[in-house]
Amino acid sequence: MIQTENNTFILNTENTTYAFRLLPSGHLEHMYYGRRITIKNPDAITEKHAFVPANSTQYSSEYDHFCLEDLCLEFSSYGKGDIWEPSIELVNSDGVSTCDFIFEKAEVLDTKDEYKTLPGSYDEKGKYEHLCITLMERFYKHKVELHYYVYTECDVICRSTKFINGSKDGLLLKRLMSCQLDFADKDFTFTSFHGAWAREMQRSDALLTQGKFVNSTIAGVSSNRANPFVMLSRPGASEDYGEVYAMNLIYSSNHYEAAEVTAYGKTRFVNGINPATFSYFVEGGQEFEAPEAVMTYSHQGFNAMSQNMHHFVKEHIVRGEWKNKVRPVLLNSWEAAYFDINERKLVNLAKAGKDAGIELFVMDDGWFGQRNDDHRSLGDWIVNKKKLPNGIEGLCKKINSLGLDFGIWVEPEMVNVDSDLYRAHPDWAVEIPGHEHTEGRNQRILDLTQPIVQDYLIEAMSAVFGSANIAYVKWDMNRIFSDYYSQKLDAKNQGEVAHRYVCGLYRCMKELVKRFPHILFEGCSAGGNRFDLGILSFFPQIWASDDTDAVCRAEIQNGYSYGYPMNTVSAHVSACPNHQTLRTTPLETRFNVAAFGICGYECNLAEMKKDDLAAVKAQIELYKKWREVLQTGNFYRSRNFLTSNMTEWICVSKDKTKAVGMMMQKLVRPNTRYECFKAHGLNPDAEYHFYSYGMKFSIKNFGSLVNTVSPVHIKQDSLLEDIIARFVKIDGETEDCLVNGDTLMYSGVKLKQAFAGTGLNAETRYYPDFGSRLYFMES
Repeated sequence: MIQTENNTFILNTENTTYAFRLLPSGHLEHMYYGRRITIKNPDAITEKHAFVPANSTQYSSEYDHFCLEDLCLEFSSYGKGDIWEPSIELVNSDGVSTCDFIFEKAEVLDTKDEYKTLPGSYDEKGKYEHLCITLMERFYKHKVELHYYVYTECDVICRSTKFINGSKDGLLLKRLMSCQLDFADKDFTFTSFHGAWAREMQRSDALLTQGKFVNSTIAGVSSNRANPFVMLSRPGASEDYGEVYAMNLIYSSNHYEAAEVTAYGKTRFVNGINPATFSYFVEGGQEFEAPEAVMTYSHQGFNAMSQNMHHFVKEHIVRGEWKNKVRPVLLNSWEAAYFDINERKLVNLAKAGKDAGIELFVMDDGWFGQRNDDHRSLGDWIVNKKKLPNGIEGLCKKINSLGLDFGIWVEPEMVNVDSDLYRAHPDWAVEIPGHEHTEGRNQRILDLTQPIVQDYLIEAMSAVFGSANIAYVKWDMNRIFSDYYSQKLDAKNQGEVAHRYVCGLYRCMKELVKRFPHILFEGCSAGGNRFDLGILSFFPQIWASDDTDAVCRAEIQNGYSYGYPMNTVSAHVSACPNHQTLRTTPLETRFNVAAFGICGYECNLAEMKKDDLAAVKAQIELYKKWREVLQTGNFYRSRNFLTSNMTEWICVSKDKTKAVGMMMQKLVRPNTRYECFKAHGLNPDAEYHFYSYGMKFSIKNFGSLVNTVSPVHIKQDSLLEDIIARFVKIDGETEDCLVNGDTLMYSGVKLKQAFAGTGLNAETRYYPDFGSRLYFMES
């Protein structure tokens, strides 16, 4: 609900209040954002000013009792006394950079216009709570529109900013932030998520006491180095208690999130396009729109904040036919074959997948041009007939005849120098003519600032996607930007390349999704190098990381879960030793971790051991039984490897009648027998059947220890051990009890003891390094 009375603006969601007011000077003073409150007397929560602090500047002779440096503001700029992070920076045609934006008007609307170049939040029913504040620059008459969109049921408020050049002359826009959020105090913890290829979304906490903390990227993508999702929390906040603010950006290029503690103990947060690689020449009378920012608050810790974000992304970001559909279990060819593919090999792999219960078979890289490695043929989207003599259509028909859907891998934004496309159109690449180009993965980036290149990409991909009964597309992008330069833009516009590129990309994605609405598109960028709300506005899921190691994936998926629902996170079970880490983890753990994302497989099922193949078949059968809960339910974190030896998750159905929990141990601690599973999100008054499925373990896992119970001596790695292992398994423990929801959540179920060196039977939990269990709850 939006209230506008007596120059005060109050935005209420179900559990939060956001409030600011108009000052007599024309500036907007931020008053409050937090737990929902009743504001009858705005003066009670307004900061009082009588005199300007020494060594600061008074705003004007008329308003000489305050300085902009010591105000909480909705929108800020340089030149009139505010010396902290600004919302806007520009240079007018006369060289003046001072700005002074003051209030012009406010409108409350029930509509939301689509952005001209960018994706944004939406409501399927078309019902919006929208506040638009227009500010005008006092001297040059430029205008800024501040848009606030209230999603009441999610406890989310979205923000966006539009700049309109009010003069007849062009000017250089150097910065336009999407959101500014000022706090009257400090001592927040700034939580950001950093990493690199194969280790995305590593949580990092920094206490803000003074100075500035920045989370940003100039990689040309939202990046695995610094995801745009960040959090600010007050002292003592935990998963289930305390005050947490979270912010994100609906944008897939260079972003910037900064929190600065001022000399007066205030904290200012801004986010938007990274000004380090941005400048935009705005002609007289023209406008520029900044990407939409997302913010939420909870007084009940990180889990409750995540519920807000998850609900918002599911309902107001993800769209299209696959928004509410359960996603299929796929088998991807990459780690089974890499570039060495052909029709026979792929069909055999698909047959093995079908026997195991796979629903969708995906042909990854290597099917086009002379693509036998990563040095050539990107851009030449013509089928290699030596590998696929019957083309994509012929292979697709064979896959479909097995009862499987068919999917394909593409990397449309890239071009190899060794390609027909580059030889024909070298001016279509992002590169500086006459300069040596800095390559990434032996490839260059197509210049999507050019409409002609966008048109080519749309038509080339339409030809591929329309060539067969393609049900799924994995859209990859395997490098970051270097040598920012468009060969078709003037010198004054070169600072626009990164932003114009992503706007061109959005146009391509929007058109292709429109043309092929039935295809399930999955985003990918060397794994999680472009995992953001901009991509999720077009593609309902994203490949979270090229790292499929279960230990790494538990950390990575835990990081994503703070800001993104797990049905946007694609996760695969792969072979061991793992191809990224060479670590060996139990097959059941690989599945248990992947099951909490969009579960698929990426291994050679055609060559898998009989016992492992039987286990995979059982896993897929189990996943299909529970995937609606896992894909559409509410996800909660308990423990994680950052602070514990255990990762613990639970996913609860919307009606709270079913739940799946997981516990995973990192390393064995000797003689540590006790463990307890605690649930979240259940109905406290309901009774649940809490249980696990019985597991059987190979005698080889126990080495020579089996000789303490074996009637015959078994030598390790002997033929006898191999024979016995085929027929004799060690029974694992099972859990089975009836227990109330409140007990499950507040006390937890005390599990059967772990093996501690003094005995092993069916009442003992065999829990090796990287061991894990799934627990099921049904009311």
